[in-house]
Amino acid sequence: MGDELAAKTREHLLKVAQRQFAQKGFYGASIAGIASELGLSKQALLHHFGTKERLYGEVLKEISARYVARIFQAQVEISDPRRQLEELMINQLESQSKDTEDARVVMRELMDNQDRAEHATQWYLKPFLDALVSIVRRIPGEEDRTHAEALAVVYQLLGAINYIVMSGPTLTQMFGKESFSELSSAYPTQLKQLIRSRFKGCAPGRPEVPEF
Repeated sequence: MGDELAAKTREHLLKVAQRQFAQKGFYGASIAGIASELGLSKQALLHHFGTKERLYGEVLKEISARYVARIFQAQVEISDPRRQLEELMINQLESQSKDTEDARVVMRELMDNQDRAEHATQWYLKPFLDALVSIVRRIPGEEDRTHAEALAVVYQLLGAINYIVMSGPTLTQMFGKESFSELSSAYPTQLKQLIRSRFKGCAPGRPEVPEF
């Protein structure tokens, strides 16, 4: 019972920390602010995690672990690497649309942490990115791609996902709720078409069968 309570407490701590890091970034969020939202003293929160850097790292590790788990599941359930990539990107779109805090933390880590990145010793999202790169390089016809070339493909696809998720509130105000809802409904199909057009020659002799 004690272990279960400790796990739930840790989960709650990380969820609050993730929300603040998503809203304010690493430098904008503070241990004092996170502790205050939790109803804890700053010292109590530091007792659990030691430093803000370690707390931030735990948040990123939790996100990365969820993403990597999806990759393992796709590899078990789907044999074709292009289909794996397609399924993973659609799942990524759906999950980030439901939990935009994940997307915001990831975007801030990749794009909004230049000063911290110069001194970072651990890259918590690297296993996730490396796993996607590995899938791209196993797609027939893509085996000779360098790591950098495959990473460029991965980044383009993740960028397409993050862009629609992050711009949702602005597009809703710009075009209206109904129009954005229609855009969101159409986006998965367009994302699939983007992937299929990029790898349309991946299976010689096997015609593409529409799956929409």
